[in-house]
Amino acid sequence: MPKSYRDGLPISPEKFVDQLMRLKRGSISRRDFLGLTGLGVATAVMARELGIMPTPAFAAENLGDRMSIATWPNYHDPQTFENFKAETGVAVEVNVFGSNEEMLAKLQAGGSGWSLFVPTNYTISTYKKLGIIEPLDMAKLANFDGKSEDSRFTAEGTIDGTIYAVPKNWGTTGFAVNTKKLAKPMSSWKEFWDTAMAEGDGRTMVHDYQLTTIGNALKYYGYSFNSLKQDELAKAEELLLKVKPHLFAVSSDYQPGMRAGDAWMTMCWTNDGAQLHRDIPEIAYVLGKEGGEIWTDFYAIPKDAPNKPAGYALLNYLMNPKVAVKEHLANGAPCTDARVNALLPKEVLDNPILYPAADLLKPLEFGAAATLTDPGRAELMARFKSA
Repeated sequence: MPKSYRDGLPISPEKFVDQLMRLKRGSISRRDFLGLTGLGVATAVMARELGIMPTPAFAAENLGDRMSIATWPNYHDPQTFENFKAETGVAVEVNVFGSNEEMLAKLQAGGSGWSLFVPTNYTISTYKKLGIIEPLDMAKLANFDGKSEDSRFTAEGTIDGTIYAVPKNWGTTGFAVNTKKLAKPMSSWKEFWDTAMAEGDGRTMVHDYQLTTIGNALKYYGYSFNSLKQDELAKAEELLLKVKPHLFAVSSDYQPGMRAGDAWMTMCWTNDGAQLHRDIPEIAYVLGKEGGEIWTDFYAIPKDAPNKPAGYALLNYLMNPKVAVKEHLANGAPCTDARVNALLPKEVLDNPILYPAADLLKPLEFGAAATLTDPGRAELMARFKSA
């Protein structure tokens, strides 16, 4: 029978039931219940022996039987969610989005149904300002270790000393090119856009996402990736409208087209570039020498999440380094967590797609919060897509 570790004495069945009823009435906290009955220590011992640190929600909260996560294409190992279901009984529905603007609109409309989602670094302050994201209860995330995180990529999850999001991984935005179809070496965004209108005519894809599509059009002229200046945005629009008739598609889910050989070149995130090159070696990943984007994606919980216990349980599960390393091996994005990096094979850590040379990273910019809600950018993207 469990012991009370407060006084070191065994707890009787009668006292155990009494504490359980107090918990149900709300007269003691879940933390006190676990401590008084010894279940908290028993859970910690089990976690240590199994090499995991399950959240108290596993033991003391009803997780239900389903939950939903909003995330990006090709971003998770499907086996992760199967394993989570086997461990908790909770089935995970995966909702895939192509842009942070889509995620924002869905959350602002209310009733997204998500209990966990994956926002990019520059959006978190906006979510906090709008009151649609909640501070994380770090007591429920025993697997997270802030000391093991690379601070270069994690700062935007914390606002005024409060943690609203914890990092999933980081990466860059470049372009992927099938070198058997487009043999001329490329190293710049100017070459990307010019090739799209020449040898890559009808075979090039760009993101359905204003931050990167507009940002990388701005780089053609040497402007800031985050520019909000009307004259600079006008030049970017001029280029995008000129390129539009030559494109194969405007989509953030570009892997199918590249794998089938229908597309020969696409705007591309690190993880997709690594996956494509791994499976089709002639597909190279290029960072434009003029600059572009560097980013961090985070996990966060919406304020109106319908199943917060399961959201916390899945998030804590994903923070377990032994789980996270499988996620990183599957999705091909570099990791912010030193504990996970220590488990990754040397060939992954030496992969220049995942960990580019410092001189290639230096000109890259993190997305700016203002770009998410800037009406000028939103209107430009709408005109481009409808052209």
